[in-house]
Amino acid sequence: MVRHGESEDNIKKVYSTTSTSLTEKGKTEILKTKKLLEKYNYEEIYYSPYKRTVDTLHYLGLEGKEDNRIREIEFGIFEGKNFEEILKIYSEEAKLWIEDIYNYRIPKGESLLDVYNRVSEFLEELCKMNKSALLVTHDSVIRLALCWVFDEPLYFYRFKVDNGSITTITVNEGYKYINRLNQTY
Repeated sequence: MVRHGESEDNIKKVYSTTSTSLTEKGKTEILKTKKLLEKYNYEEIYYSPYKRTVDTLHYLGLEGKEDNRIREIEFGIFEGKNFEEILKIYSEEAKLWIEDIYNYRIPKGESLLDVYNRVSEFLEELCKMNKSALLVTHDSVIRLALCWVFDEPLYFYRFKVDNGSITTITVNEGYKYINRLNQTY
């Protein structure tokens, strides 16, 4: 799995929009990641439909299949806002979110468990195909994929995924394990 390069929304520290662009630093990160990917073999390539991942795929010089299940969490009414703005504008929703970060479904968005379920469904489908795959995706998707290894979404906050990094998971004879986390140039 490759996390997209640094985006404009990463710089602003806001809950990302679907159309945020890569920064110049983000483009440079991905060009360096491209060299690291030369060491990997994969039969399939999947990517999130959001602009920053589509651009990342482009800078990697790859083509793949778009899959909506590996898109970033839908932040609904929180999209494009930083945490302080959310607390001011949506104080009641923010309180409910903080109290139950895993189950609370953001209005016009998703809960973390919603995302875990769609990511898990995608990964289970990949396992049945028995093919190696490259995913170009987002922080929360990669963290939830790591949680999937343990069958425990509550581990979400125990992982950190850097922009432009490579994380690998292997499934062999039904056993899931993490090979590499946050490989960068």
